[in-house]
Amino acid sequence: MAGWACLAGSLTVLAADWNQYRGPQTAGISPDTIRADWSGGTPKCLWRVPLSAGLSSFALGQGKVFTVVARGTEGGTAEVCLALDAATGKELWATPTGTAKYQGGGDSGTPDNKGGDGPRSTPACDGGRVFVYSSTMVLQCLNAASGKVLWKQDVIASFDGKNIGWQSAMSPVVGGGLVYVAGGGAGKSVLAFKQATGELAWKAGEGSITHATPALATIQGVPQVVYLLQTGLVSVEAATGSPLWTFSFPYRTCTGCSPVVAGDVVFCTAGYDIGGAACQIVRRGGGWETRELWRVSGNKEVASLWSTPVQKDGFLYGMISFKQFGSGPLKCVDLRTGKVRWEKPGFGAGQVILAGEYLLALADDGHLVVVEAVPVAYKEVVRFKAVIGKCWSTPALSDGRIYVRSTKEGACFDLASIH
Repeated sequence: MAGWACLAGSLTVLAADWNQYRGPQTAGISPDTIRADWSGGTPKCLWRVPLSAGLSSFALGQGKVFTVVARGTEGGTAEVCLALDAATGKELWATPTGTAKYQGGGDSGTPDNKGGDGPRSTPACDGGRVFVYSSTMVLQCLNAASGKVLWKQDVIASFDGKNIGWQSAMSPVVGGGLVYVAGGGAGKSVLAFKQATGELAWKAGEGSITHATPALATIQGVPQVVYLLQTGLVSVEAATGSPLWTFSFPYRTCTGCSPVVAGDVVFCTAGYDIGGAACQIVRRGGGWETRELWRVSGNKEVASLWSTPVQKDGFLYGMISFKQFGSGPLKCVDLRTGKVRWEKPGFGAGQVILAGEYLLALADDGHLVVVEAVPVAYKEVVRFKAVIGKCWSTPALSDGRIYVRSTKEGACFDLASIH
């Protein structure tokens, strides 16, 4: 097997910060470019640290790495936001942000945490602040340097919110000085708060939440936030919350996949026999409409439970499967038709990101696999065991370094240093 890749060129840390779930634009795409002239060896591990239970991914900013774990405290097991030194993995601070108690969906193995593998929401960071959305739907803003709580908003208590089975897994999304979440009651289903103060910026919409994190997108020239609610896709203007368009997509039981936006086409998916669908967004005069391109029901072709695909050149790439843990395939799907172009089993329910012409796929068993992002066939470049433990989290790629975590540990690898 060929060795690991080097990164072409060097981006500054600030330019390459992976500051929230699925990266700065929430699309799972890194600005880093991976070269094709592979050489022998494996990437150098810069650090490896033990972590307690959690399916939260890493977010990076200001030389720190942020994630959420379940950790024992004097009051019991808590969701705890951690800040690690991005260069060494050293823990800098730890702030409890909620109670770690979940219904169903697995077992982390701890007596007081039956029914879950720990927190699933990923922090977001911006402007020296870290934003955490707890499983009980409390949004908190922490000081990135110290972990001190600056403000908090309880969506259930203050906005007539209602939680979901297995509790919220949604990650907060940041952009334009605002932080976006969902979960409020009628007329305030989707919410935006001012990052600096926690003041409500706008509220809008109907529909209960899913576990899916919203996506930032600019469609037909308009910056917007696209949510996957139980009613389907709901898009609002990012700055004002003004409703733009909706797309009906039924909901049953659970989905954690974010909407995937490719130009004017949006893909959504869910397990439990729902399947997947894609729609085209059309803007006519002052109005918007959606045109269904295709819809496939069932759990076999394009149904995904947690793993959100990435898109490149009109094709989806991702671990698209339903409850095929350890064995589920990595797939390429034509975004315009919903047809599977190729699939390779053995990835399970992990996550992928895109860097240039390559997929970086973190399988649910902790193997990190580099695959060419081409629709003609599955073309693997290299793989190696990155971490032990269950991996449903998304890798973070920043300034030539990839950060990965599992329910047991976190690690950082230097892709420009091969040995």
